[in-house]
Amino acid sequence: MTPAARTQATLDLLNLLFPAEGGAGPPADRVLADYLRGRRYIGSKDRRVIAEQLYGVLRAHARLGWWLARLELPADNRLRLIAWLLLARHQTIAAVRDLFDGSHHGPEPLTAAEIAAAKRLTSQGESQALDHPDQPLDVRHEVPAWLLPQLRAALGADLQRELSALAGEAPVDLRVNTLKAERAAVQAALAEAGIASALGRLSPWALRIAGRQPIAATQAFRDGLVEVQDEGSQVIAWLVGAKPGERVCDLCAGAGGKTLALAATMRNKGQIFACDTLKGRLDRSAVRLKRAGAFNVARRVLKSETDPWIKRHKGGFDRVLIDAPCSGTGAWRRNPDAKWRLTSDGLSELTALQGRLLTSAARLVKPGGRLVYATCSLLPAENQSQVERFLADRSDFRLVPLTEAWREALPGKPPSRDDTLLLRPAGHGTDGFFVAVLERRKREAEERPAEDRRVQAGESERSLGE
Repeated sequence: MTPAARTQATLDLLNLLFPAEGGAGPPADRVLADYLRGRRYIGSKDRRVIAEQLYGVLRAHARLGWWLARLELPADNRLRLIAWLLLARHQTIAAVRDLFDGSHHGPEPLTAAEIAAAKRLTSQGESQALDHPDQPLDVRHEVPAWLLPQLRAALGADLQRELSALAGEAPVDLRVNTLKAERAAVQAALAEAGIASALGRLSPWALRIAGRQPIAATQAFRDGLVEVQDEGSQVIAWLVGAKPGERVCDLCAGAGGKTLALAATMRNKGQIFACDTLKGRLDRSAVRLKRAGAFNVARRVLKSETDPWIKRHKGGFDRVLIDAPCSGTGAWRRNPDAKWRLTSDGLSELTALQGRLLTSAARLVKPGGRLVYATCSLLPAENQSQVERFLADRSDFRLVPLTEAWREALPGKPPSRDDTLLLRPAGHGTDGFFVAVLERRKREAEERPAEDRRVQAGESERSLGE
């Protein structure tokens, strides 16, 4: 493809994400995948450049909007892309005109108004950079202003450091599938394929690679030795504490990333029910489960969080994981467009759903079993507030301190002294994740040692005889 054709492809994608009639389109990763799937003729190098350009514009969304508003220019997709090329890529107006060349596969030539706008964007020395000292905190860090109070409550003094990390690109983490191989062997196999990796800081499964590498093309991936999974997500699976032979429910399993990890901790022994309300997600997990050699998983489509299946399996699980639908604020590095689709009403709907999921999932947990609540959010309303509300309503559950849950599942010391875990991009090098481990109290009779129960039973028999 020519540079002009790549520019047109980027513009096509922006038009799909931000339609002219207003509102927001589907998530960027889905739009990009569908767009490229329908254009098999686009080569791998061109795909990479198009993706880099698209995400470059998305990561600069607020700052580009600020510049256009400051200069009283229209914020349409063409002008937004032009502004990004000038301010972020530091291209000259002449170079931008070459990209908008009116060729068969390129964008229409710049209009007189667009040329005038480009000159205004580059007319002063201070306007050569995307960042400007007059930009407010929310613009500078690419955050919706209405979310700043909640983020400040969660991040405190680390707010700006964490927001800077959230605005950047995420690293690529791999989870070694210990059902098939050990981490050292997989690291060596990747090195032979020309992919260097480093050991993760928190998860005994984790490998981190530098840059964007063709992982899916490696033999290690095709043989099911590795999966792409953020290290923080791996930590969640470890903290579930699922053991071989247990019954486990992954209530919001999606495409099965954590389900696969749970199968590894259980060494394929016992049973996992992977549940979700979207059949397509569970169907996609089937290929991954087969490739990984995970054979102790049954997939189940639920109508809702109150599906009759939940009632039928009341008290039937040793471990239940809720990887709850959430705002995704912790994953903004991977989905920078998500922050602009989130609304206050949407957040309220999500928190209500999370509360209902906790209520339903609690029914599945047997006495002595554990319920693990997790989100990829940094917002207190979706995290600590949900746990506090649940514990206030359910005296039969207790919060398992992080130190206790970590000691049982993972080596070393936990990365936080709090009773729950909030992983953060700058602080921990992972996506933003929240995890709380809740345990259902055993009934009084079950808590006493078996010998004590037998003694009590004998005393009861004697009293009846007397």
